[in-house]
Amino acid sequence: MEKKEERKQVLERTYTIPLRQEFMKVPRYKRAKKAAKATKEFLAKHMKVKDRSLDLVKLDPWLNKAIWMRGIKKPVYKVTVKATKYSDGIVRAEIVGLPPKYRDEEKKFLKRKTKVDAREKEHSEKIKKELEKKKAEDDKRKAEEKAKLEAEAKKEKTEGEKEEEKEKKEEEKIIHKVSKDEHSHSYAKEYGKSGDIKRGTAEIHRKALEH
Repeated sequence: MEKKEERKQVLERTYTIPLRQEFMKVPRYKRAKKAAKATKEFLAKHMKVKDRSLDLVKLDPWLNKAIWMRGIKKPVYKVTVKATKYSDGIVRAEIVGLPPKYRDEEKKFLKRKTKVDAREKEHSEKIKKELEKKKAEDDKRKAEEKAKLEAEAKKEKTEGEKEEEKEKKEEEKIIHKVSKDEHSHSYAKEYGKSGDIKRGTAEIHRKALEH
């Protein structure tokens, strides 16, 4: 695995950037935004940024605060910055003359913010795990209820099939009995006309055996 190349500082300059002429071109409610954009455009031009891309120009938070300190309608007229260009083409600009104590306060603030973010992330993950656990339990309970209902339905269906089969057998038994009685009655009637009951009975048994 190749080691990541360290960025090298290739250029460093200090500029006093005039902003009034640029932000006066837009309405009052857009002036601070235009001033920040004009700062980036100035640095992209004078620091020879590739294609003058504003995405490669990064403003220090304190520089941005200095531009916005009087609100969106009345930004500062000029700002002095120290611009540093690195080997990867990125230009970073920071305000000149900022007391060190402000940067120390910023570091403390960022440290506190990191701790707060970590606690919030931990809390959100805990809530997420609880929700997932609850959802899994609900899914399991629903699956068990569904399986129970299916088993009951299957049982009811089996009992119903047994009852239908029993009724069917009884019907077949009755039909067979009626059919047998009619068959016997027809033979008895046929041979009874001649008065020979015994011969008729023997004939009935013979035909029954043949069948």
